[in-house]
Amino acid sequence: MSGQNAVTPSAEGIAASIRAAKTRGLPPVHLWDPEFCGDLDMKIARDGTWFYLGTPIGRPELVRLFSTILKKEDDKYFLVTPVEKVGITVEDAPFVAVDFETKGEGRDQFLTFTTNVGDSAEAGPDHPIRVERDPETGEPSPYVLIRANLEALIDRKSFYRLVEVGEHHEDWFGIWSGGQFFPMIPSKDLPA
Repeated sequence: MSGQNAVTPSAEGIAASIRAAKTRGLPPVHLWDPEFCGDLDMKIARDGTWFYLGTPIGRPELVRLFSTILKKEDDKYFLVTPVEKVGITVEDAPFVAVDFETKGEGRDQFLTFTTNVGDSAEAGPDHPIRVERDPETGEPSPYVLIRANLEALIDRKSFYRLVEVGEHHEDWFGIWSGGQFFPMIPSKDLPA
């Protein structure tokens, strides 16, 4: 990092910077490209818990604040303000989809997911659902795109609910939302 007074990035400093920006809605992180300031000892666990210096962040409003300045570039995650960019660790996906609402049925169905940090997204062409399978165990890990290259892991209870509203289409079992079919598993692989 260049400059006369290089400062080690901290969660407190980043939170203060974003509060000072006073943006309404989500900050325009896609427009911000500050110099990389280094990595921050911050991690988002697979269950959606945020840690700073190895300790869970217990203030939901602070987690929400940090989540609004999250950006993914290639396979790396950063917290970005207009003046700094710091790397953080994400174990799986940065968000967890903890619930969803259903409107309509079949091909006319719309599923709106809500995340652990309060974001929501209606699954469809702009917010696709995908399912990865563990190559050893076959266990599914379903995801939904929430915003700007940031996904949410769909939690187990919500995944089971998705299976309940799923159907077969062109040799696949999956779900419809927003006029698009999202395959989950080949029909032939389902138990009889």
